[in-house]
Amino acid sequence: MKLRIAVVFGGRSTEHEISVISALQAVQSMDTEKYEVIPVYLTKTSEFYVGKGIADIENYSHIPELLKNATRVIWVREGSRVNLYRFPMKKFGDSLVSGVDVVLPIVHGTNVEDGTLQGFFGTLNIPYAGCDVCSSALGMNKYAMKAVLEQNGIPVLPCSVYTWKEYEESDALMKDIEDRYAYPVIVKPLNLGSSIGISKAKDRASLADALELAFEFTKTILVEPAITELREINCAVLGDYEKAEASECEEPLNAEDILTFEDKYMSGGKGGAKTAGAKTAGAKAAGGGSKSGMASLQRRLPADLTPARRDEVRKMAVDTFKALGCSGVARIDFMIDKSEDRLYVNEINTIPGSMSFYLWEPLGISYPQLLDRVIELALKKQREEEKMVFTFDSNVLAGVKLGGSKGGSKTAGK
Repeated sequence: MKLRIAVVFGGRSTEHEISVISALQAVQSMDTEKYEVIPVYLTKTSEFYVGKGIADIENYSHIPELLKNATRVIWVREGSRVNLYRFPMKKFGDSLVSGVDVVLPIVHGTNVEDGTLQGFFGTLNIPYAGCDVCSSALGMNKYAMKAVLEQNGIPVLPCSVYTWKEYEESDALMKDIEDRYAYPVIVKPLNLGSSIGISKAKDRASLADALELAFEFTKTILVEPAITELREINCAVLGDYEKAEASECEEPLNAEDILTFEDKYMSGGKGGAKTAGAKTAGAKAAGGGSKSGMASLQRRLPADLTPARRDEVRKMAVDTFKALGCSGVARIDFMIDKSEDRLYVNEINTIPGSMSFYLWEPLGISYPQLLDRVIELALKKQREEEKMVFTFDSNVLAGVKLGGSKGGSKTAGK
């Protein structure tokens, strides 16, 4: 019997559209001999939809029309099973749409990748692929991630965090930044991905602009010194706390000194190819269209690294993955300070764009095989959790009486 895999994507996130691209790439690559694939679209208003047209990328150019022809569903736990039911339910007849065995969340950004959606599936007690709530939250919060990595001896740049409240006194905030760091500095939202809201400030005027931009997307920002002689290197990791392996390394080739949203997802233009151009270890640069997600990014794959530096990157990627408690597949983005020849972890993407499938192909792991491994890890994680004790019977509620009159303030003590 085939496993029923719900591929969940979308959500209330600034990276909503990128999630659609990544997920539908995965849907097209899954082995339908093994799996019954159920694409589940999560709207920006937090509603789940299924239907024949949900898997067609062309339909997302007019989402209201797509939803008219789709079926809204809700998740229901029934005994040992989780089912998708039509919502609102029919007055007569069966409202069951499908059962679900495993969830494959392919979502990016806040409210979905940051542990929120993982917590929902954890509450349903259904196996889901990828990081758990804690590692997802750590991966999204750039400051918390740096703190954990620093505690584990993994090199990261120093940083400072500022809130929207502090921004009300912008002159004092800028002075504090200037007292801490020399220009240029990087200003970024604390908990967003895809380079959204990130900019480099080279003086006070551009710092004011950078702060204004970042605070449009979040209530908390992070500021760190900029590396002026920079190389960016990316490496993915597949596995869990027990065993993890690193992919091939890539070097993004961007025209600007910060890899922008446009660099990542739109560099190929509308006329570009719909799939990654670099699928072999010998390819030097990949080209693609805006429908290719991270696979369309211009890159050097494999990166031009010495054997020693390649080993260093791949080992640090695995160390980062394990320090943050990750599972499934994640991509770690590195920075090399060429002036000092030093390697730093920049950030982790716990659900990377395009699932970083193109980084595994040079090592002989196809995208369908990568998805198989991620699903196997989800089932393994669920089996391990089922061995743990989460509840136990007790009589602590027997005879408990909450004192006070109706609406009163008396409560039971400990």
